[in-house]
Amino acid sequence: MNNSVYEADFQFPPPRDMPDGHEKQQLIALKAELIAARTREELLLGEMRAQATRQELLAQEFEHRLVNGLQLISSLLSMQARAATSPEVTAQLTMASRRVASLGRVHHRLHQSDQQEQVDFGPYIQDLCDDLSNLLFEGRADYSVDVEAASASIPSRLAIPLGFIVNELITNAAKYARGRIGVRFDKAKAGYFLSVLDDGPGLPPGFDPSKSKGLGMKIALALVKQIGGELHISPGEDGRGARFTVGFEAAPL
Repeated sequence: MNNSVYEADFQFPPPRDMPDGHEKQQLIALKAELIAARTREELLLGEMRAQATRQELLAQEFEHRLVNGLQLISSLLSMQARAATSPEVTAQLTMASRRVASLGRVHHRLHQSDQQEQVDFGPYIQDLCDDLSNLLFEGRADYSVDVEAASASIPSRLAIPLGFIVNELITNAAKYARGRIGVRFDKAKAGYFLSVLDDGPGLPPGFDPSKSKGLGMKIALALVKQIGGELHISPGEDGRGARFTVGFEAAPL
């Protein structure tokens, strides 16, 4: 047998055919297209990053303008309250001024953690209640907001509406409290429970929060629904006053 013929017939690996001129042109064109596609992708990613930066700056500017606007409205309401001749009008304007001011402070504090995915809710709610106490009671020693909060990390998308719920419930409780408002935050297997209780006269029998005409209660109910929670109402400690408890899960849909 002719070995040279045998080797030619069974050579392994088989020799690769070199591309002809047309195929080389196609390969060069394909490579150029891939480079162009990669360049377009890098440009698009750069534009997306620039757009995200612009949106963040716009959000910060909006936050700044909103807080300044709320402070201005609060100041105007306070001036109107001092100029009012009717005690009832003065009281209403004063309460409105405090509500707007507290919303501004709460909004600013809450959105300080807006860029975080998780919030340590214990210190968070304590600082928030300190702000509200100073705003609502203006340093009165006979009134206080006492906080007992378990340590728990919750999503910031929940912490923000919960902060506004606490703001509304404390603002409402301040109308009836005789001196003390309590805020409790507890963690259980079934979820989390956030309560606001006061030592006031309590709620009338058959009180239905969904039928309340108060703006604060309507806002609180809307926020509770937003986080997929439930609002429970019961007497306060030792059967005195009222207790509003919001139950919610750590990560609702």
